Amino acid sequence: MGSIYYDGTTLLNSKDINKQVPEIFISTGNRTAGKTTYFNRYVVNRFLKHKEKFIVLYRYSYECKGCSEKFFTDIQSLFFADHVMTDKSFFNGIFTRLYIDDEVCGYALALNDADKIKKYSHLFTDAKRILFDEFQPESNVYIADELQKFQSIHMSIARGQGALVRYVPVIMISNFVTLLNPYYIGMGISERLRSETKILRGDGFVLEQTLNMNAAKAQKESAFNRAFKDSQYLKYASEVRYLNDNDAFIEKPSGQGTYLCTIKCEGKEYGIINYDSGYIYVSDKSDSTFRIKISLTVDDHNVGYVLAGQYSGLIMTLRQCFQKGYFRFKNLQCKNVAINLLKY
Repeated sequence: MGSIYYDGTTLLNSKDINKQVPEIFISTGNRTAGKTTYFNRYVVNRFLKHKEKFIVLYRYSYECKGCSEKFFTDIQSLFFADHVMTDKSFFNGIFTRLYIDDEVCGYALALNDADKIKKYSHLFTDAKRILFDEFQPESNVYIADELQKFQSIHMSIARGQGALVRYVPVIMISNFVTLLNPYYIGMGISERLRSETKILRGDGFVLEQTLNMNAAKAQKESAFNRAFKDSQYLKYASEVRYLNDNDAFIEKPSGQGTYLCTIKCEGKEYGIINYDSGYIYVSDKSDSTFRIKISLTVDDHNVGYVLAGQYSGLIMTLRQCFQKGYFRFKNLQCKNVAINLLKY
């Protein structure tokens, strides 16, 4: 492919934080760098050379229809002109088989069909790896219980062949969108990742963050993009910048603090503290004994908690402080919780 495009060799050869082979490989970077092209080519080559079948993961079943064309068209013209990929759906679209030159090479599955896929898990025991492109959608819209369904599908696939659990690596690809995506939060990445990070290692996973300067330069020099040179979207496409994130006000105030209340969001508690320096601080540390406990959703509601609507006066005061710029946050996750609490 040439050095101007992304090369995933470093990521695929990296060890996790325990110096062991990871099972999750995450590739993030700016747009048009060549990440998808590299990994699509990689899984096809592994099949052609070693007969290793693969799974392409989507969110919705409708995305699996005609997926061979979406997946193969670009890399066919570049690398596989002598091969043809087709697809065929089974069991009312619960899964799709992919074929190269009429030989089964893999499967396309939808996260939203995780429960149904359990029943057919025995059909995928020959799959050697999973490819999940755009795990961070630019729309920032995820399916309900996405992380749980992602885990469920992997468990369904990583069974069989005489083993209780077999090694099935997952390659996850995305552009920079948000540090608050459910995968980063679930793996504890959000708080650790910095703009200068190249390789981030965790327990069972490794993440590579790349900025392809050739792609960034090409984006900025495009006549179309020059017309929108100050847009947030162009910065996201050409820099190490997450489209939906703003790290303003991520800092701890000075002075002494007075505890105001506990917020519960998605099963986790957060503390809101009023500092004598004039700032309201949101922390991921909370006081479980404090009497004012607010749950943001019905699912978070429990004994001792009150739904947010019952504290409209307090929330209105906090909202005014937020609008005047008096809020500070420990991290982006705390900022997101505050926004959910204070939104109209």
